[in-house]
Amino acid sequence: MSETTQRPSRRSALLGERPGSYAIARHVRMTPMKVRRVVDMVRGMDVVDALALLQFAPQAASEPVYKVVASAASNAENTAALRVENLFISQAFVDEGTTMRRIRPRAKGSASRILKRASHITVVVEPRAEVVAPKAKAGKRAAKTEKAATASTSEKKEA
Repeated sequence: MSETTQRPSRRSALLGERPGSYAIARHVRMTPMKVRRVVDMVRGMDVVDALALLQFAPQAASEPVYKVVASAASNAENTAALRVENLFISQAFVDEGTTMRRIRPRAKGSASRILKRASHITVVVEPRAEVVAPKAKAGKRAAKTEKAATASTSEKKEA
C-alpha cells in the first residue's frame, strides 16, 4: 500500500505565505543557455527597471523574458492588489523544455542529429520590503570602526 502525498501547489512552492505573484512561459523555442544570459541580467532588479532594460536589450531572448516579467507584474497587480512600482524580481530561472530532434544529412549516406531546444521561463515578483540597516556585530572590527567614528566626530567638534 502506497501513501499518496500531495505535492505543494506551485504558488506555495514559489512564494509560500509571502505576498507576490509569478508567471511561467512554457515551450519557448530558444535554448535555455541563451535565455539564462538575459534572465541573469534582471534577477533582483525592480520590475520597472527590468522592463526598461529588456525593452532595449539586443539579445533575441529579451522579448519572451520581457513578456514573462510584464505578465508576472500584471498578475501581482490584478490578483494581489500590489503596485508595480514597489515590485522586484525575487526569483527568475530557466528550465529546459522539450527537445525536438531533427536530422541533417551528411556525407556517405550518414546523418547527424540537430537538437532544437525549448525553455520554460519562470519569474516571481514580490513587493520590496523596507530594509532597516542592520547593526554591526560586536567584535574587533566593529569596535575599530566605532572608535574611528567617535574620533572623527570629536575632531569636528573641536574645530
